[in-house]
Amino acid sequence: MVVFAGQGDARRSMSLLWRSPGSAAERSGPGPKPALTVDRIVDAAIGLADAEGLAAVSMRAVGRQLGRSGMALYTYVPNKGELVELMYDKAHAELAGEYEPGGGWRRAVTAWAEDLCGCYQRHPWLLQVSQARPVLGPHEFAVLEALLRALHGTGLSARELRSATSALFHLVRGAARTIADAHRAGEETGVAEDAWWYDRSAWLDEVAPDFAERFPHLVRMESEDVFTDDSRPYVVQSAQRAFADALAMFLDGVEAAVDRR
Repeated sequence: MVVFAGQGDARRSMSLLWRSPGSAAERSGPGPKPALTVDRIVDAAIGLADAEGLAAVSMRAVGRQLGRSGMALYTYVPNKGELVELMYDKAHAELAGEYEPGGGWRRAVTAWAEDLCGCYQRHPWLLQVSQARPVLGPHEFAVLEALLRALHGTGLSARELRSATSALFHLVRGAARTIADAHRAGEETGVAEDAWWYDRSAWLDEVAPDFAERFPHLVRMESEDVFTDDSRPYVVQSAQRAFADALAMFLDGVEAAVDRR
């Protein structure tokens, strides 16, 4: 499921995201129970999405988490579309706003990428929110600002910075998506990772006995690059290592561009 942000009323959405005066972010509700706030609603929705996925989030389900009816939430958040945008932005608030520049821009960018990848793994539903239409919230902007601040001393042009940051986001999201999918595959299919690979590999040997002759470079790579950690799924190990190696190689390219200047 892919979610596109910005489908609700633009003025109300942006007002809630940025907590502008009159946005109802701290509006009190009637009754003897403690008043709801937008932040309480968003926190409950994030917890539900973390536990059960984004599809489980509805105004009624979040209301149950808070001991209220779904209708009670509409006083604070107009609908689920705006709620998902608020969830997306607030989840990014747990990331650092600045990375220590003392170790150099490369170390700072590496820390930024690792932190963002970790955030996606803690909240895999974030990956369902398309980057084609960003949320445009303060915490989403803060993540980008932190990266640009880390790259500030490189002397890269505006165009180079735009390309570098875009590529970094794609790199992080791609790795995080594969890791999240690998963790979810066993739960949703009922087939464990090892069992799936052993079953498919056995059939591949039967249906393609000439596999090694047809794909010699692939066979060589797989035979020389062996994963020995049985505590983690193969795909997870592969994605995590590919992320670290690809990030290092990408930063080699950025460093070369910096040196040319």
